Amino acid sequence: MALVFTGGTISMRFDAGAGGAVPALGAEEILEATGGVRDVAHLRIEEFGRFPGPHMSIAREWALRSRLAELVADPTIDGVVVTHGTDTIEESAYLATRSIDTPKPIVFTGAMRNASELSWDGPANLCDAVRVAASADARGYGTLVVLNGRVFSALDVTKAHTHMLDAFESPGLGPVGVVDDGEVVFRRMLPPTSPILSPAALAEPVDIILAYSGANGRLVDCARESARGLVIAALGRGNVPPEMSEAIGRCVTAGLPVVVASRAPRGRVGQTYGYEGGGRHLARLGAIFTGSRRPQQARIDLMLALGAGLTGDALRAVFDG
Repeated sequence: MALVFTGGTISMRFDAGAGGAVPALGAEEILEATGGVRDVAHLRIEEFGRFPGPHMSIAREWALRSRLAELVADPTIDGVVVTHGTDTIEESAYLATRSIDTPKPIVFTGAMRNASELSWDGPANLCDAVRVAASADARGYGTLVVLNGRVFSALDVTKAHTHMLDAFESPGLGPVGVVDDGEVVFRRMLPPTSPILSPAALAEPVDIILAYSGANGRLVDCARESARGLVIAALGRGNVPPEMSEAIGRCVTAGLPVVVASRAPRGRVGQTYGYEGGGRHLARLGAIFTGSRRPQQARIDLMLALGAGLTGDALRAVFDG
């Protein structure tokens, strides 16, 4: 099994000079604190970097994704575990599950507490992640995220709390499994997903713009000048203020793909409302609706799809379902 360390809080300890936690621990130091993990599986260690979650740029996420694709293509590798900063773990994990076609488990994990805190959760999370990646039942689940004894699908997991140990959730769905006293137990299956997209590179930039009461078209018009695509984190069911909808229409007319997600954490966007700025109105303007994807997931799918050269109905088909 491959174990890829990218950094994050799991690799941090308090630094008096910085006044807070900073990357400090290497792979071997973290493994030393994770008693018994080497008894679970034979591990091949790779140090990808020591990046805080917010330092995982698109270039780094794509480089990580490409390395993971190489690892799972290796017949001597049965699964991969990745340590990652929790601020962006859901995005890197979603990118992997949407662009790597493999039955082998790819399992992301991290920590909500650093090594200087008594409640450092990194060792337990890492051991659980290795157990999940070594489980035959994990095959076919795509990329998973394991934290606090719970196993989530990268398709629906999100960070729902800023600092608690149980910060991660799959809103409205729950985890796909748990790690119970060292045993990996899967509790639900996954629905069919959209086809895997594996372009040579991601299209960027793709921006996310949040809708809010009184929002106008200023930011949308700015994106039209430089972005490759645009995701609207819309209100509720997929609605925006009237002036924002006018700018969305200008983007579509100019050939800029605009996809509509919701800023609400649960539910699907739809064409329920026909007033100016309502979902039906945006659909008539040519916006693409993203189903239940959150804005950050829709952004990744749009970067993948545009990177693959998809347009028109082929692009819309990516977001169906």
